[in-house]
Amino acid sequence: MTPSFKDLFAVNGRSVVGMFLCTGDAGVAEICAGSGLDYVLIDGEHGPSGLETILAQLRAVAGYPCVSVVRVPDNDPVVIKQVLDLGAQSLIVPMVNTADQGRHAVAAIRYAPRGIRGVGASLARSARWNRIPRYLENAEEGLTLLVQLESAQAVANAGDIARVDGIDGVFIGPADLAATMGLLGQQDHPDVIAAVLRSIREVKEAGKIVGVNAFVERQARLYEEAGADFINVGADVSLLARGSEALATRYIKDVHSSVPTPAQSY
Repeated sequence: MTPSFKDLFAVNGRSVVGMFLCTGDAGVAEICAGSGLDYVLIDGEHGPSGLETILAQLRAVAGYPCVSVVRVPDNDPVVIKQVLDLGAQSLIVPMVNTADQGRHAVAAIRYAPRGIRGVGASLARSARWNRIPRYLENAEEGLTLLVQLESAQAVANAGDIARVDGIDGVFIGPADLAATMGLLGQQDHPDVIAAVLRSIREVKEAGKIVGVNAFVERQARLYEEAGADFINVGADVSLLARGSEALATRYIKDVHSSVPTPAQSY
């Protein structure tokens, strides 16, 4: 099997760095996979990616020394089964607030009798259509399961969630965390940063890998210094939006007057 996300930490003596893929476009995925980043995170939660586009992106990334991670839309065993069968080996399950919800995610990636993942290896890319010897027996060893903590409740339960058997690591989402703390849009608020730092500490004390989303470099560096094992530092859509805006500003006077509002765009 190809390496999964947890394998990155056996070879890197630093924080692992990656970015979101939110366009759903395989060409964009391939460009970003060749950038030198450690991983790319295919977003099936907020982006337009469905099963077909996730598959296309997995194939586009596979030719590069860059690990692909898929964020599924929710903690749904049916969707998790489908994404695993596509050949994803590293998953992020969002909105995990309790240890029980974490155990639910673990069950979804394990075959019976340890879990509830449906058996379809002979039909699926994950086992290369039964070309991988003993796939069913060894599948779990090649998977990485990360759960996302992104609420005040999840932060309060960070240690208990991290200690769930079968969870390899935790990904902290400061945007939703800030919203649940009554600080919508304020990921840089001291209380939010303190909550992230506390979560990093508790997850590491539980012996699991921990990462965080941080597009602002000073925050990314702070979390790196605090011991974050991986940091998500950008997104394809953000890079394109800010880059195209900078280009327009360089060459067009009064550029903002020519930008349509969302209502004008429809």
